[in-house]
Amino acid sequence: MIAGMWGLDLIAVVVASFLLAGLVKGLVGLGLPTVALALLATQLDLKAAIPLVLVPSLATNIWQAVSGGALAALLKRLWPLLAVACLGIWFGAGLLAGLDAKLLSGLFGTILCVYALVSVARAQVPAPGRWERWLSPLVGAVNGLITGLTGSFIFPSVLYLQALGLPRDQLIQAMGLTFLVSTLAMAVALAGHTLLPAEAGLLSGFALIPALAGMALGQRFRKTLPEERFRRLFFLALAALGAYLAWAAFLQPGI
Repeated sequence: MIAGMWGLDLIAVVVASFLLAGLVKGLVGLGLPTVALALLATQLDLKAAIPLVLVPSLATNIWQAVSGGALAALLKRLWPLLAVACLGIWFGAGLLAGLDAKLLSGLFGTILCVYALVSVARAQVPAPGRWERWLSPLVGAVNGLITGLTGSFIFPSVLYLQALGLPRDQLIQAMGLTFLVSTLAMAVALAGHTLLPAEAGLLSGFALIPALAGMALGQRFRKTLPEERFRRLFFLALAALGAYLAWAAFLQPGI
């Protein structure tokens, strides 16, 4: 049924993208929706690619969000960011429906490249301190708008969460919580703006299979690879992929 609706060539792209994205998630603990979306965007209209990451992102972030022992404390601290992000996602998805796909792909590639290069350089955002009360909703608004426009959950929320000085386990849980809430809000926003066709939901569910297979493979090899070196290579590759998407959208002749 899925093959009949989408074609074997597209299914092959989806399987390969989510298998590789799952592998990265298993090896370094992050990046599944981002890597999958970046790979899909090289072959698909971004508007068509975004719905495909919903089910794998939801499934892989539920456990990360609820495990860690600090869910109540994190919700109390981060609710202004999360609530405003949901509003931003709805507004961004509304803009997504009317904007040119080429522009959106270029914007996504640029954001991806900037985030990856900042991560490679290990640039540290200053701690918000007493300004956290005001900065959290602002970061949520920016992150939500970018998520609604591009399907990317990572910027600037990950850099901001790292700046809060949370213990490692709480930071991982906070990122999982942010990604989980953003995924749910994105699903609602896409459906509300008629950008979530039923066949895309089916293919997204199918994509969970290679995503989980990739994660299992990555976790199996995690202890045999130098994690820090792989993480650096991962961000450099992500920067290159983002630069390619931006170049193809803004600079490549005839595209």
